[in-house]
Amino acid sequence: MSRTRRRFYVICPRAMATSIAAKEETSNGRRLLQTHNNNPWWLLARNLFCLFLLSLVTTVALVKFFAFIQHQPASNTNAMSSSASKIIVYGGRGALGSAIIKHFKAKNYWVGSIDLANNDEADANILVAPDSSWTEQEKAVLEDVAKVLDGQSLDAILCVAGGWAGGNAAHADFVKNADLMWKQSVWSSVLASAIASKHLKEGGLLTLTGAKPALEGTPGMIGYGMAKAAVHQLTKSLAAGDGGLPKDSSVLTILPVTLDTPMNRKWMPKADHSTWTPLEYVSEMMEKWANKEDRPASGSLVQLLTETGATKLVCA
Repeated sequence: MSRTRRRFYVICPRAMATSIAAKEETSNGRRLLQTHNNNPWWLLARNLFCLFLLSLVTTVALVKFFAFIQHQPASNTNAMSSSASKIIVYGGRGALGSAIIKHFKAKNYWVGSIDLANNDEADANILVAPDSSWTEQEKAVLEDVAKVLDGQSLDAILCVAGGWAGGNAAHADFVKNADLMWKQSVWSSVLASAIASKHLKEGGLLTLTGAKPALEGTPGMIGYGMAKAAVHQLTKSLAAGDGGLPKDSSVLTILPVTLDTPMNRKWMPKADHSTWTPLEYVSEMMEKWANKEDRPASGSLVQLLTETGATKLVCA
């Protein structure tokens, strides 16, 4: 005879009341949420708040990213071989600087560029903040060069930074142009010299950029002539026995008349281009000097005189 088991359930009134209250609360919450979701103003406010949070997070991330990039000494630093010849071009984004970097890269040099913007062909780029003071530029550039070189030395430092502005003492922009010329030519030349004193090899090469007209008076471009004449004097001082450069190193300053650049051709289309010095010639000349071939005596001011397409070097 089988026995049937009976199950008994004890219903607790308090538990039942709690369960019913919880269900009612959940139901009310769902109805409230459903009401909000159906309210277009609520949806708009919620979406705007989400967009605000997203934009805030994105802004913070971008600020941190650009702050990180700004403090990097090189945007495209390639590995530096200890056996490769190494140079730095100060003014590597300009027409002459770009031609020099292209030429030396083709000869398997490691090449760094210092300028206001990157040169994509360079192995390393060091950017100069144009609004910073001379001493601020010195600190930043020297720190970045040291990081990039990581204890290695340079075969040559080629400073081709500069620019041109005219005007005599009566010109409305006389002082403004003179200030610009000083910053473009003298600041860069002095900083290149400071780099050479710390990172140039013994017997290495430092080149600066002067101007043939600055050997005499330049009444139509006083600021330009004044700055270039200062570079000429800097060259003579550096070449002296206690000028501060490494042992047996050379400092030379090129004195071009007119370089054959795209901008010069644009602004002087009717000029006699056969008297303009090709950028390729300057690049090849500097490679020879870096290898101690046909290198003039240290302290020389080397004029680049071009006639009928042929260039000769004459020391001033």
